[in-house]
Amino acid sequence: MDVHPRHRQRGSATSRGRTRTPHPGTESSQHRTTGASYLSPEHISLGSTLLIAAFVGVLHWSYVSTLFENDRHFSHLSTLEREMAFRTEMGLYYSYFKSIIEAPSYLSGLQLIMNDNVTEYPSVINTLKRFNLYPEVILASLFRIYTATMSVVGIETKLCWTVNRGNDLSPVESCEGLGDPAYFYVTLIFILNGAMMSLFYIYGTYLSGSRLGGFITVLCFFYNHGESTRVMWTPPLRESFSYPFLVLQMFLLTYILRTPTLGRRSQFLLCVSNVFFMLPWQFAQFVLLTQIASLYVIYVIGYIDSEKFLNILYSHMVSLGLCFILMFGNSMLLTSYYASSLIVICVIAKSRDFLKLEMKAILYWVLQGLIWILGTVALKALTSTILGVRDDAHIFNILKSKFTSYKDFDTLMYTCAPEFDFMENETPWRYLKTLLLPVVILVFLAICVSTLKDIITSSTQKNSGEQDNRGDRATSGELVYHALQLLAFAALAVLIMRLKLFLTPHMCVMASLLCSRQLFGWIFSRLNRPLFILIIVILMCIQGISNIQTQLNIKGEFSNIAQEELLEWIKFSTKPNAVFAGAMPTMASVKLSTGRPIVNHPHYEDAGLRARTKMVYSMYSRKPAKEVKKRLVDMGVQYFILEDAWCTRRTKTGCTMSEIWDIEDPSNVGKTPLCSILAKESLPHFFTVFENNVYKVLKVNT
Repeated sequence: MDVHPRHRQRGSATSRGRTRTPHPGTESSQHRTTGASYLSPEHISLGSTLLIAAFVGVLHWSYVSTLFENDRHFSHLSTLEREMAFRTEMGLYYSYFKSIIEAPSYLSGLQLIMNDNVTEYPSVINTLKRFNLYPEVILASLFRIYTATMSVVGIETKLCWTVNRGNDLSPVESCEGLGDPAYFYVTLIFILNGAMMSLFYIYGTYLSGSRLGGFITVLCFFYNHGESTRVMWTPPLRESFSYPFLVLQMFLLTYILRTPTLGRRSQFLLCVSNVFFMLPWQFAQFVLLTQIASLYVIYVIGYIDSEKFLNILYSHMVSLGLCFILMFGNSMLLTSYYASSLIVICVIAKSRDFLKLEMKAILYWVLQGLIWILGTVALKALTSTILGVRDDAHIFNILKSKFTSYKDFDTLMYTCAPEFDFMENETPWRYLKTLLLPVVILVFLAICVSTLKDIITSSTQKNSGEQDNRGDRATSGELVYHALQLLAFAALAVLIMRLKLFLTPHMCVMASLLCSRQLFGWIFSRLNRPLFILIIVILMCIQGISNIQTQLNIKGEFSNIAQEELLEWIKFSTKPNAVFAGAMPTMASVKLSTGRPIVNHPHYEDAGLRARTKMVYSMYSRKPAKEVKKRLVDMGVQYFILEDAWCTRRTKTGCTMSEIWDIEDPSNVGKTPLCSILAKESLPHFFTVFENNVYKVLKVNT
């Protein structure tokens, strides 16, 4: 994790000073520089629908690729610069892809990352168990297959140039094409997210019952792109691999809720999509918890029958078990609220027929809700205690800190980062300007009114002795589910800003229901539907096109000379087994680009790693140098990379590292931070062996 805002070195479109010259013998020697009529969708065939879906997929792939290139000038960066551009967690994840492709064989590469003593020196860890690295494992196998195949058939896979960087910097080699590891890696990520956009179009079309709905979904996504995804800025993050499969999973779930019976094929596909969503991302379990909660609500109020509901739960259980096996027994999966909730709800659903009580429906619903909540919390606590797992304890503490004055070191490490703060006040205003928020509120209210009518009708039928016929209901179960899921995503986004990446795309899908005859047939009976939708689209375009232009106008060129000097010094002036400690983002770069052992890293989801990082970050506390040195020696650290920015930078009040440490170490409050002392004079406990305007490398005096 990056606990402070990412910085990007950006310039104007005319500030890019790089030019490049083709290497002799490459295939190309050219010099490169950078610098409707309305159609009713009901008359378009299924083939045309798939063709449109493919088109919007390619369009999104091209769009995010362009934004990524514009932001970094990626095509003109050297291998080292591209690795540095993968900051913090991104660099850590990419390092395992690099390890596998550079190993003598694919299997030896797998063996290497499954017995890794570099990431948390001196401990040996199975990174496949800890870090959700299956995307890198799959991409590395595809890369090795691709390059081997192209080599056999004699096709060049990359073109290389010598890039003149200007500003008295030395020239570097820059290669472009799928034969370059970094290019291959990001290209496949962008292709996957292009396919996600195709799925969004199909999803919106199916949910709304109109191809206009699919068009609205895609349009809203593009017009709110900066609120919907970060893939164009941070491609290696887990959400880039995982979220497209959540879209697939929710689309399949919509199909299952809409169809009368759940077939085995649908159940199998739901299970597979669950696995592909959970495997790449440790946070997926929390999203699926909100889904199970939403499904439980529609089950309780009678929109889904017990048999179908239980089959959905079984699919989730099987996929959870498969992920547990594939992640070599990752205990966080078994002790999650998601796993406990599945078991408790399954027991409730199985026992419902035996626990029918004579009470008002709403009281019965509340009772079932309380049983679920209390049972889930109790079972989660029990399994965590039995298995001795505390890796996700910080999640509860983060939520606790949102509503109380509670603070501790780990909580502040999260909440001091803007992406873990409450949603920005500007975010709803951005939704409003593109009309996304008004449209979704209208859709949500229409579902609520229709659902309330269903509940009243159902209650009346029950009181009069009539049979409740689900087929006569005005609202279908999948619409109620989507409304509840919207509430869940909204709650997550308000609490933690970065989670609006779930909320915004779901709002785009919900916007497709503006075209639903089921919800708004009473409007369409009075107004011309195509004309009504066209007016809405035109109003959306006013701000939406401006948002797209703003993104396309972001021009920059990645450059981090200070870190480049640091990494080059490490590679040429230290032994291959030299052990480093420092800020988490920097440690990821050190591991990726130099291969040196590190003792801490940015994947902050493990209790042991959090304890390690806390010990390392005592360098930024007010503790005596002798005490901090002893901690580092006990961890086997030989070099500490000191960064002044981590010593003095404050994202908000109480968020400098020394202030965070004051919560944990009140006995030293008021003293000068150790990092400030060592920035001036490192002796006698440390020797300064390298220094530039950003980094200072201290050798531990043992």
